Amino acid sequence: MEIFVTRIRSLAAALATTTLGACSLIPAYERPVAPVPETFPHAVPTEASAVAPQAATIGWRDYFADARLREVIALALDNNRDLRIAALNIERARALYGIQRADLFPSIAATGGQSAQRVPGDLSASGDSAVSRQYSANLGFASYELDFFGRVRSLEEQALQTYLGTEEARRSAQISLVAEVANAWLRLAADRERLALARSTFDTRQKSFDLTQRSFDAGAVSALDLRQAETLLQTARADAARYSALVAQDENALALVVGAGVPAELLPDGLNEAIASVAELPAGVPSEVLARRPDIAQAEYALRAANANIGAARAAFFPSVTLTASVGSASSSLDGLFESGSRAWSFMPQIRLPIFEAGRLQASLDVAEIQRDINVAQYEQAIQSAFREVADALAERATLAEQLDARRALVEATAKSFELSDARYKGGVDSYFNLLDAQRGLYGAELELISVRLSDATNRVALYKALGGGWQ
Repeated sequence: MEIFVTRIRSLAAALATTTLGACSLIPAYERPVAPVPETFPHAVPTEASAVAPQAATIGWRDYFADARLREVIALALDNNRDLRIAALNIERARALYGIQRADLFPSIAATGGQSAQRVPGDLSASGDSAVSRQYSANLGFASYELDFFGRVRSLEEQALQTYLGTEEARRSAQISLVAEVANAWLRLAADRERLALARSTFDTRQKSFDLTQRSFDAGAVSALDLRQAETLLQTARADAARYSALVAQDENALALVVGAGVPAELLPDGLNEAIASVAELPAGVPSEVLARRPDIAQAEYALRAANANIGAARAAFFPSVTLTASVGSASSSLDGLFESGSRAWSFMPQIRLPIFEAGRLQASLDVAEIQRDINVAQYEQAIQSAFREVADALAERATLAEQLDARRALVEATAKSFELSDARYKGGVDSYFNLLDAQRGLYGAELELISVRLSDATNRVALYKALGGGWQ
């Protein structure tokens, strides 16, 4: 039996070598030309950006400096269900690729069996009934296709490209998750700062209202001044309640995207420290870096898979050769199964040549080619969408510095205006209405400054994500 096993292995190796050396009808792959300019609009190259590392090479642990934010992102990577599904999809694609690759080799199996037959006397030549038995033990393979025209190899290539694309999909999901967690954390930081400002403003206006109430009771101010002070007080009170609700909602949103509860010590206290934790990126980057984005790589792998499928569709026009072979032992008695002279073998080659398929094969090839064209368009669309994401982030980045400078200057100006109005009101030079108007102006300017600072931080996250960073 050992000799039989050796012969089967030798035959299987020879068939596999023949298969791997077969011709391939897969069209030569050419990456489509990117339908975008070579440089981004609003990108300003600098000496620093020329030597700065690309975003795709910067790990998220290196980009986000705040230790608490890094811990929150790590929690999300461990617990987020969408990312877990993406990882399981990779395992499934890897298993499917293994199944498809196994078709390149014959499936060898050992079989053993017995058959018994009783022939009645009126059908027997001797006139007596008889029972015949046959025992067999074989080793071989069935319906193994010799891949002369690359059909099986094309399907194996398609499965491989699909598997690689699934891995890129997981990386893309991780980038999106990292950015989503960072943005949720930053929004919570901004709303906590707005809440602190609203509460501080409420306390200040409460003191101002109490003072105005006492002045009104003494007949020093009018009822209009009192009601205007109360209007500002209730506005700050409403804002404090609204931002309290937003902070709670932000915490719930952060817990959802993380996939688990976030410890209180990992939450931000305000936006100042949060902004300091998000690094700057160079603006002058060529558009070719888009090819490093996992979603672009995924679209290209899908294109390669569709290209390989054309090879399988083309191979279907050619003859297919399948082999069934076995070697073993057969005997009419169980104790003689492995005795000398009991060796048995079978070899059944089969060739199939398609003659009339009513256009099925041509239609299958047309479908494969059209799908390839669809994937080309999807690949180009993915590049265009990625280009726009980067361009939009750079366009916003180009004006954020000026916006921040203007908003800070506005807060300083309104603060001085409030001080002057307060002094003039206390000196009896100005009306209470002007003082209240200066208070409203200062409060609004401080809220707008928080919004612009949040936009600055989220823009850095968006640019990091758009340039393909965050999956390492």
